[in-house]
Parts: sequence; structure tokens; C-alpha cells
Amino acid sequence: MLSGLVIVDKPQGWTSHDVVGRVRRLAGTRKVGHAGTLDPMATGVLVVGINRATRLLSYIVGTSKTYTATIRLGQSTVTDDAEGEVLTETIAAAVTEEQIRTATMRLTGEILQVPSSVSAIKVGGQRSYARVRAGESVELESRPVTVYSFDVHEIRRERGGRVQDVDATVRCSSGTYIRALARDLGADLGVGGHLTALRRTQVGPYDIAAARTLDELGEDFSVLPLADAARALLPSRELTPDEAVELSFGRRIAPSGSDAVTAAFSPDGNLVALLKDAGQAARPELVFAARGGDTRGVTAE
Repeated sequence: MLSGLVIVDKPQGWTSHDVVGRVRRLAGTRKVGHAGTLDPMATGVLVVGINRATRLLSYIVGTSKTYTATIRLGQSTVTDDAEGEVLTETIAAAVTEEQIRTATMRLTGEILQVPSSVSAIKVGGQRSYARVRAGESVELESRPVTVYSFDVHEIRRERGGRVQDVDATVRCSSGTYIRALARDLGADLGVGGHLTALRRTQVGPYDIAAARTLDELGEDFSVLPLADAARALLPSRELTPDEAVELSFGRRIAPSGSDAVTAAFSPDGNLVALLKDAGQAARPELVFAARGGDTRGVTAE
């Protein structure tokens, strides 16, 4: 039974759920999940977990993300992206490059962001986007997010200069909506804005260079083994044979000396557990090894 991560290069037009369904068929298992939704319009890195590796997904969801995006200034839309109806049009010809770069700086750092009304956030038990599609007016509360960098690469005048397209790279915390950044950039400049292209290039330590298309996976399906995935994601601790046995039974061992969740590996390199210090001991958060310390087959079941 195969366990590990698949770094998928999601195609445009597919939902994240569509990708999970395809991977289920390729892997021959129902136990498949993903670490962070990508909109159908977006492409790029979607981290998919299979079997035991689904237990790592909650630790991946909260990692930072990197995107390349194109933002159109001069138009706002109901969905804050190119798939929505245009709400306003304002000639953006007078907006200068300096003004654009200054405005992106105001959207960098720790900010309060109002998510797009067509996000998957639940309002009264129902997804916000479902309420909007049903004709309701939805106003979501602002939430703190961190934009570590918002780098502008190129600015192009389109449609006779009436609009300007801004190519940028954004590195941000989990929960940041790039559509909302596009909307807020346009609002700050007084001309409106929306997202026209989005590609996620990194999720935590998992990069687009390691991603594979669904067609490639269909021809040769393989996974990033569980132990390799955990080593890339978390600080590592090498265990003694006795420690590996204790952890396999869910028992505490000597502290790691770190405040972070740590991946603990047996002497043969298999992932035994995820640990976190609790006072004078390290307690297992998740145990992957069989009881008694038998970790054979954990990385490639």
C-alpha cells in the first residue's frame, strides 16, 4: 500500500477536488487529500497526500506559499478575478510605476485582509461563494495575514493604455488571498483591480520544479516517500533503537530541545513519529511506526 506525497502541477480549469479524484484513481486508494485549495483558474503546486501521508497535510497547510500573478488595473470584478462580471471600469493610464510599487509596499508585511466574497469560507454553515452565486450580498470580516514580499516584475499597458497589467511574485502566509491583494491594490490606486492569472510555485518546502502534471503521473505514478516528505517539512531527530521502540508505543522520550514539532527517524531512516517537547520530555504528536518499533514499509507501503 503506497504512502507519500504527490506534488501536482494543477492544470487550469480543474478544481482541487478534481485533482484528488484523479489521484485516487491513479493510486488505487480512497485515502487521498490535499494541503490547500487552488481556484480552478489557478495552476501550479497542489500538495496531495496518499494513505499515511494524509496525516502530514495539516502541518503543510499552514506553511508559506509563493505565487506568480498578473493583476489588471482599471477594472474590478464581482469575483476579484477574470472569471467574474466586470463591476467598474476606470482608465488607469495615469497610474505611474512608482505609484504601483509604493502601493504594493503598503500591502506588504502584517496586514488585515478581507477575503474575497467568493472564497470557500463558511458563513452560517454555507460556503461564501455559494451564497454569492445565489444572489446574496456577503461581507466577510478582515483577518490578519502576512505578505512577506510583493515584487513587481513588469508593467504593461493594454487596451490602448486604458488598463495596466502588473506581473508580480507574492510570498505570503497561509490564508492570504491573492485575488484580494489584486482587488486592494486597484482600490488603493483608485482604479480598481482584479486577478487575471495565478500560478502557485511553492508550498512550504515543496517547489514547482518537483511538480508533475496529471498526464505525467498517468504515465508513471510515483510518490515522494513519507520519510523524505517529513525531512523536507520539519526539523529532524535521529533516534536510538530504544527510543524508536518507545515512540512506537506512544511513550514519551527525552526532550528534543526544540519548541517546534520534530520528525523522529529510526536508525534505518524510517519515520517513526512527530514529536513535540512537553516539559521534561518529548511526547509523540503522531505515531507512524508499528508497535514495537517495526518501521519497515512506513516510507513506501
